[in-house]
Amino acid sequence: MVAHAVTVDTVPSVESIIARLERLPISRELTVARIVIGSATFFDAYTVLAIAYAMPVLAREWNLTPGQIGAILSAGYLGQFFGALFFGWLAERIGRLNVLLITVVVFTSMDLACLFAWDATSMMAFRFVQGIGTGGEVPVASAYMNEFVSAKRRGRFFLLYEVLFLFGLLSAGLIGYFLVPIYGWQAMFIVGLAPAILTIPMRWFMVESPRWLLTVGRAQQASDIVARMENGLMRRGVALEPPSAAVRPLDKARSDIRELFRGIYLPRTLMLVALWVCSYMIANGLITWLPTLYRQIFQLPLQTSLAYGFTTSAFGCLAALFCALYIDKVGRKVWYTSAFFLAAVPTVILAILGATSALEVLIFATATYAIIQTVTFSLYLYSAELYPTRLRAVGAGFGSAWLRIASSIGPLLVGWVVGNYSINYVFVVFGIVLAIGGIICLLFAIETKGRVLEELSP
Repeated sequence: MVAHAVTVDTVPSVESIIARLERLPISRELTVARIVIGSATFFDAYTVLAIAYAMPVLAREWNLTPGQIGAILSAGYLGQFFGALFFGWLAERIGRLNVLLITVVVFTSMDLACLFAWDATSMMAFRFVQGIGTGGEVPVASAYMNEFVSAKRRGRFFLLYEVLFLFGLLSAGLIGYFLVPIYGWQAMFIVGLAPAILTIPMRWFMVESPRWLLTVGRAQQASDIVARMENGLMRRGVALEPPSAAVRPLDKARSDIRELFRGIYLPRTLMLVALWVCSYMIANGLITWLPTLYRQIFQLPLQTSLAYGFTTSAFGCLAALFCALYIDKVGRKVWYTSAFFLAAVPTVILAILGATSALEVLIFATATYAIIQTVTFSLYLYSAELYPTRLRAVGAGFGSAWLRIASSIGPLLVGWVVGNYSINYVFVVFGIVLAIGGIICLLFAIETKGRVLEELSP
């Protein structure tokens, strides 16, 4: 059979374009997007955690108090709150690709500024602005990636991309372990300049999201992009299935952020906010503080403290990779509910034991982190599934904005509890938060496995 190029003489309907998009396997355009966006996301994650591995040295060099340490660790997350809200909103107006370029420029330029920080206040200021960029990149990237992939491939494909975020966290630990003891804390920020060199030029090889183009009335451009993907697949000898006629028509194309709090989207928004808060308060409260706790509370050598922090990140990556491979089979609701309750168990054990040794903390905190990390890294997938295209970036941005608040509270809470009480009380609080997340997920989460985006969110 001879493959014929797809051509379109008249502007097709929105539904027909979505139906054509839904039947496509992984195309060259999507592979390029995964490489470019994945690289940006990798360094976004690296940037978020770089301060944790610089902190054991900074804390001694600048004579920082536990309160100052917590404030510096939280400043970036506070900036991410505003970045997620603003850039999520902006991506609905000017497109996914334009916003992604802006966010990468912001967080890499502030990485350079952090190299020249001279005290706690300057570092907090630079990390806050840097957080605005990192906070905007991931939710917009998640919306972009979700909008290309069909329902039956979405979970696995997206999470194998999203796992790069966790490998970025892991790399921060690895680089911290090898470079910080030799070259000082500045080494973490020098490496963080890489995304500007690697990802910004590659942006020009990417195409805009067809689903977003449809929401702004650019159906012909969306159809041309889908046709380009179809033609590329056919040139490779891929046989395409006929488009399904069962794609649900769109009720409307444009809306505003207020729709997040109306109709079917209000309970979804509240549920997602709760899941973001409960999971990220624990994950980021643990991973940002652990190297410093090992150093200051247990008096471990610097390299051992960094190695322990790296070990925790490594197990988080392995757990996330396992999740990426199997979440499409298990389903989102079952996975999340189980993860919240299971992650609470090691924190309860640690609280009972009293967290009296670094080895105890390493074993049980790593177990909690690894389990809950399967939730944190996949919530971008779940959030994007629960909103329509007209709300996807802003909805993911709003939900993830609350993870920034939770991530700010986590380090501050750990710093306050450690400074005023003892470390085991940290794990009592964490266990309670995880149990609350499990109950909310059990009662209110919606299963999205295998369902078309337009079917889930009219």
